[in-house]
Amino acid sequence: MAPDSGSPPLADPERQTRSRVQRRRALLAGLGLLAAIALLLLYKHNASVTAENQRRSDASRPIPVRTATAVTGSVPRQVVALGTVTALNTVTVRSRVDGPLIEVPFSEGQLVKGGELLARIDPRTFQVALEQAAGQLAHDQAQLADARIDLDRYTGLLAKDSIAKQQVDSQLYTVRQLEGTVRSDQAQVDNARLQLEFTRISAPFAGRVGLRQIDPGNMIHSTDTNGLVVLTQTEPITVIFAVPSSQLAQILPRWHARQDLPVDALDRDGKVLAQGQLTAIDNQIDVATGTVKLKALFPNHDDSLFPSQFVNARLTIETLNGQTLVPSAAIQRGAPGTFVYVVATDNTVSLRPVTPGPASGEQISIAKGIKPGERVVIDGLDKLRDGSHVTVARGSASKTPGTTQAATPHKGTGGKASP
Repeated sequence: MAPDSGSPPLADPERQTRSRVQRRRALLAGLGLLAAIALLLLYKHNASVTAENQRRSDASRPIPVRTATAVTGSVPRQVVALGTVTALNTVTVRSRVDGPLIEVPFSEGQLVKGGELLARIDPRTFQVALEQAAGQLAHDQAQLADARIDLDRYTGLLAKDSIAKQQVDSQLYTVRQLEGTVRSDQAQVDNARLQLEFTRISAPFAGRVGLRQIDPGNMIHSTDTNGLVVLTQTEPITVIFAVPSSQLAQILPRWHARQDLPVDALDRDGKVLAQGQLTAIDNQIDVATGTVKLKALFPNHDDSLFPSQFVNARLTIETLNGQTLVPSAAIQRGAPGTFVYVVATDNTVSLRPVTPGPASGEQISIAKGIKPGERVVIDGLDKLRDGSHVTVARGSASKTPGTTQAATPHKGTGGKASP
């Protein structure tokens, strides 16, 4: 009898076996994956524990540092600004007359004295003009003398009633006319003599001459734009620099009291080139920059300053006494603000916020946060944390910040300019 067509077909034994094998394999793969994940998590946990132990070990290991002891001392309140060296006087030496240049006795770059001859123009034309004017003066002076004699004679005759008064008056006016002519002639003589003197070009003041602009043998004119040479007065010399207008409140009271305000000219490395005094304060503030210009005068006998040279001008406003001083290398800046690391008696460090004051050289004053006698770290700051154990290098706890061994500059180290 045929099977019912509506009944399900019988399962194939091979297919069932294959299905059981696939399920078993999937189960084993899942178990393997879970085991791998468990091993990875265990490895990460062990690595984290090891790193934590290592960090704890590193934290407990003393960090070598150098320290300095805060002391009490004096520090100047200073302002440092970029300045330009400017000659006290600068002049372009030009000729006041036209003529051939026959002599230029100076050497380029030479120091000359006031009144020293710089150039000479051919004087012959001007000498002839002077003699001509002098001759005309002598001629008119003779006529004036003759007219005065006639006036005296006519005056005597008028007293005797031997001549008409009109003739005497006419002679008087003739004398006055000739006197005017003589004065005009004298002015012509003086002008001709002055033009002759202008053929000798002299230095108006002592200074240094620059490069010669025209050579002997050329015609020189009073209208020449380049002139003969530029003369600058470099002894003394000035430095013009601009300071923030907020500093005027500290500068002006001492300026009006006629106190000395010393100014140092520094090169880019901070070396002092010259020392001078503040001599002038501008009468207005530059609204674009918020600064005011100051001028300082320097003797400059050694030519250490040169016109148009850029220098750093350091103005000392006052000297503050009784300040707590530490090396500038101890100052750090970061998220806590401005701070230092203070070394305790058990050789642990604590992060101490401080308020810095004026600085001078490698020292900086601390207005708040540090007391004299406390030790601060000046080298080995990179690895320090609050509470770190340190070992202090031998001979590093100097009582004079300026004599402490220099530390490698760190980012955030306090600068030399005073706040």
